[in-house]
Amino acid sequence: MSKETTLWRPVGPDELKLIELSEMRAFPPRLPEQPIFYPVTTIEYAIKIARDWNVPASGSGFVTEFEVENSYLDKFEIQQAGGRDHEEYWIPAGDLEDFNRAIVGKIRVVASYPE
Repeated sequence: MSKETTLWRPVGPDELKLIELSEMRAFPPRLPEQPIFYPVTTIEYAIKIARDWNVPASGSGFVTEFEVENSYLDKFEIQQAGGRDHEEYWIPAGDLEDFNRAIVGKIRVVASYPE
């Protein structure tokens, strides 16, 4: 059994710049109006968000991919966000530093929109 789970996170250009500042090792702190950090469980869902939400909101959207230690993720249940194919983890903003420490390796950009 694998020790890590692959997750994805759709991001806009501003968030991507902050990830790059961490040398692709951490997600930036949440804004006060963002109490939850939500990595998603499928690339398809991440693409949908990046393409359909991030592009209209900020002109571009990116899909990041990364591995997280299962021992950390085991503390959280997968949540369904509006549909069976829309699964994500809900990580409280205050736990983001711990989440970042559980990332194995680097965060990778695997898709960008518009293409």
